[in-house]
Amino acid sequence: MASSIRSNCRKIVAIGRNYADHIKELNNAAPKQPFFFLKPPSSILLPGQGPILRPSGVSLHYEVELGLVMGKGLRNLDPQDEETALSSIGGYLVSIDMTARNVQDEAKKKGLPWSIAKGFDTFLPVSSYIPKAKIPNPHKADLWLSLNDQLRQNDSTELMIFRIPRILSDISRVMSLEPGDIVLTGTPKGVGEVKTGDKLKAGIRVDGKDINEGAIDVTVADSPSAYKFGEW
Repeated sequence: MASSIRSNCRKIVAIGRNYADHIKELNNAAPKQPFFFLKPPSSILLPGQGPILRPSGVSLHYEVELGLVMGKGLRNLDPQDEETALSSIGGYLVSIDMTARNVQDEAKKKGLPWSIAKGFDTFLPVSSYIPKAKIPNPHKADLWLSLNDQLRQNDSTELMIFRIPRILSDISRVMSLEPGDIVLTGTPKGVGEVKTGDKLKAGIRVDGKDINEGAIDVTVADSPSAYKFGEW
């Protein structure tokens, strides 16, 4: 099942700035509607296929998120149609949206796209597929992430600014969502930098109990790529 996550995914749509405290910690403006960007499926790092590769000159940050794996196609979804929105989800996964923060900051300053900051190979470690029944209510689960066994992120998905039906509606009015697509729902506060040799663990709890399929355990290593960040 894990290998099919990547092979069945045609696009990854990631929601930005969907937790208020995370917006504050990065000094960003709060969005008036869901704001999203794309990550390539080639960035997916399946369980057991680590490490995360840190490109030369990159300040690499972690962002734990709940991922939706689409089970049905969606187009022009009504934001009030919660039943259709939730029934379109095939299952879930935990993900770590790795971000080249200095690359992103440089692009923002110059008004350039920041796909590079999100799109490197290995920049989306994911857990195993989580059956839908394991998360009865995706708005009542706790995401957590530790860096070198120190807890850094730990918040409930009920803190999302935009809930899942609104997220899926706004995306589906722009681009059709297809079975196998992954939607990342945003990260709570506590994001930070990782260095070579660091270990990241992440997971999800429902009613205080960890879901085994949602575990991520991955290390960070230097990338062998010839890429090196420099000012544009």
